[in-house]
Amino acid sequence: MSNGTLRDHLSVRSAKPLSFTTRLRAALGAAKGILYLHTEADPPIFHRDIKSSNILLDSKYLAKVADFGLSRLAPLPDTEGDVPNHVSTVVKGTPGYLDPEYFLTRKLTDKSDVYSLGVVFLEILTGRHPISHGKNIVREVNRAYQSGKIFSIIDGQLGSYPLECVERFVTLALKCCQNETDARPSMAEVVRTLETIWLMLPESDTKVAEPPMTNVVKMTSPPSSSSNMNNYYTSEVSGSDLVSGVAPTITPR
Repeated sequence: MSNGTLRDHLSVRSAKPLSFTTRLRAALGAAKGILYLHTEADPPIFHRDIKSSNILLDSKYLAKVADFGLSRLAPLPDTEGDVPNHVSTVVKGTPGYLDPEYFLTRKLTDKSDVYSLGVVFLEILTGRHPISHGKNIVREVNRAYQSGKIFSIIDGQLGSYPLECVERFVTLALKCCQNETDARPSMAEVVRTLETIWLMLPESDTKVAEPPMTNVVKMTSPPSSSSNMNNYYTSEVSGSDLVSGVAPTITPR
C-alpha cells in the first residue's frame, strides 16, 4: 500500500504524523473490515492476528485489514443445529495483542479480535507499542484513565483534537480490552460507537477527511489448508450504514 502500515505512522520518527480525524477514520475502516469477517463472510472468519502492522493505508489513508496467515474459520453448527461460540485451538498471535482469556483457555472467539483491535485503538491514541520497556499498553492506559490523567499519555504528534471525542474513543478502547470476554462489546457495537464519535467531529474536520466508503480485506498470506476463503473482500459501506444496527450485505469477489 502506498502509505504503508498504520504502525509506520504511529512511530515517534514518523515523517507524516496522522491527525485524530485520520486516525479515527482508519480505526473505523479497520473495524468495518473485521465486522465483515465476523458477520458477512460465509462461513465467518476469526482473524486472530489483528495489529497495527496488519492494517494497511492506501493513498487516501483508508484502512485495509491484511494478513490472514493465522485466521480460522468460525465454528459451524453441530448435528443438533447449535453453533459453538468458540474454536478450540493452539494459541497463536502477537504478544501484546493476545486476548488474555483466549491465552488461558485456548478458546478463540470473535471477542478475541475485539480485544486485539482495542489494543490497536490504544496505539492510535498514544503512539506507543503494545509492549515497550516491559510496560503493557493496556495496563498503562488503564492506570492513567483511573487516575484522571488520560490526556497525559495521548500521542504528542496528534495535534489538536476534540476532547470529548478522544474521551469516548479511550473509553471504547478500554472496553474492548476487558479481560473477560463477555465484558467486551461486539464488533457491530464497536463500529456503531466509532460512527457516533465520527459524527461528533467538527464539520471542518470531516470535510477534509470523509469517512471510509470502501473497505477491502486483502489476503496477503495463505490461510490454513482447512480454509476456503477468496483472496479479496470488498464492501461499499458509507460512514453511517451501520448506525441502525443492521449490517450491510456484502458480496465477495
